[in-house]
Amino acid sequence: MPGSKNSASSRTSKRKPKKGKRGTLPPIWAVAPVLLILSVAAIAWFWQHGYLLYWGDANAHLNIARRIVDSRTPGYEQIGTVWLPLPHVLMLPLVSVNAWWRSGLAASAVMGCCFVWAGCLFFSAVWRLWDSQAAAWTAVLLFALNPNVLYLQSIAMTEALFFACTMTVLYAMVRPAWWLAGLGLLGATMTRYEGWFLIPGVVAFFLFREGWRAAVGVGAIASLGPLYWFGHNAVFHGDWLDFYRGPGSAMAIQGGADYPGRGDWMKSAQYFGAAGQLVSGWGLVAVGVLGVVVALVRRQWWLVLFLAMAPAFYVLSLHGSGTPIHVPHLWPHSYYNTRYGMAVIPLLAFGGAALVAVWPRTWLAAVVVSAALLPWVFYPKSDGWVTWKESQVNSETRRAWTAEAAKYLSANYERGTGVVAPFGDFSGIFREAGIPLRETVHEGNGLYFQAILQRPDLFLWQEWVVARRDDPVSEALSKFPRYARVKIIDVKNSAPLEIYRRVRR
Repeated sequence: MPGSKNSASSRTSKRKPKKGKRGTLPPIWAVAPVLLILSVAAIAWFWQHGYLLYWGDANAHLNIARRIVDSRTPGYEQIGTVWLPLPHVLMLPLVSVNAWWRSGLAASAVMGCCFVWAGCLFFSAVWRLWDSQAAAWTAVLLFALNPNVLYLQSIAMTEALFFACTMTVLYAMVRPAWWLAGLGLLGATMTRYEGWFLIPGVVAFFLFREGWRAAVGVGAIASLGPLYWFGHNAVFHGDWLDFYRGPGSAMAIQGGADYPGRGDWMKSAQYFGAAGQLVSGWGLVAVGVLGVVVALVRRQWWLVLFLAMAPAFYVLSLHGSGTPIHVPHLWPHSYYNTRYGMAVIPLLAFGGAALVAVWPRTWLAAVVVSAALLPWVFYPKSDGWVTWKESQVNSETRRAWTAEAAKYLSANYERGTGVVAPFGDFSGIFREAGIPLRETVHEGNGLYFQAILQRPDLFLWQEWVVARRDDPVSEALSKFPRYARVKIIDVKNSAPLEIYRRVRR
């Protein structure tokens, strides 16, 4: 019958679609275990070698989270002002476990989960965009096999969480789902300040693609993060821009000191590009740049623009926000903020996937991934991982005086006697010595700490004081003779650390 063939054809068309077609679920069950194994293996390796707490910022993030639950004045106010709160909030359930706080594994578990989430959504976004399993695997492997990514997802830094948020937004743009993009942006704005920079671009994308309702929805959800942080700073610190211009801000730390790129667009781009090349490796740069051109030719303008916005933010920050980057092969030939170059890795990995998507073959994916990994294969030593190398070089002095001070206090400190010290790097001493933060007094304790500095004769009763020579704590003690200096720790390239003990009468 004439209609029989058409009916059979119609029934056939309703059968299970061919694997990889748009609308089918990507095989997350396949990629998630690979990412989990990579994450756990990296964390175990860095933990075994004692590298989890090399970064000073990693110590600070871990201890900020800890002081919310373990402090003389625990609670919300301990969340701070300069660093955004989401990483510290996510660490709370694990950082309250003493052993996990002291080892740094409390943060490793959280950031490892973020790494897996980011990789899964990156895989899914590329799969949906180009209907190519080979391109999807290329994207996730270029991202996940980078040793700098593996290091930073193992420690208490914010890169892995920010990647998780931005990959959520990328997936939502490919899908598209405005509410998911809004939630991803909200997470990004509560993790790193470049997340604030992403909002206009994503709102514009949904305005052109989905209409004004979707754009307003994305903008409304995402804007809750910055609005909350403005309010937090205004209420608790008296200045809604305290995070930007307050005592602990990047601008205040840098001050008026000059650095390469300040007020110079060419040098800003040069130094960010140098950091991006060091964290990515020449192989990924080569395939990634070529692939980005291919993605633009294939009219993926919006996605390339979105992934390029975080790198653009750092060039702007170098130019005018007091945020320098130092790389070893450019003046001043040192390491500082090289991890900011990590912002370019998702863009380059997306470019590598675009190359494979043109002619999706497994062997081509293998060639692209192998080319990107060549620098790490030929020089597998950790000295070549610039983010690790920066943490190792810049922490030598701090690790030396932290270890010596912690050893002394471990042998002499009695529980409950109390210690006064600035927070910052000093908190690492108490973490390493096993002294609960609730037995310490620091800036986070507000008026009481200020009262000790102003009138130690009335308010200082703790047994111990740890200070840096000529800092405000040390100066307060110079006017108060009831404490004797019992230990001086003199380390090269650092002002002497002084430990005082109350004089028995």
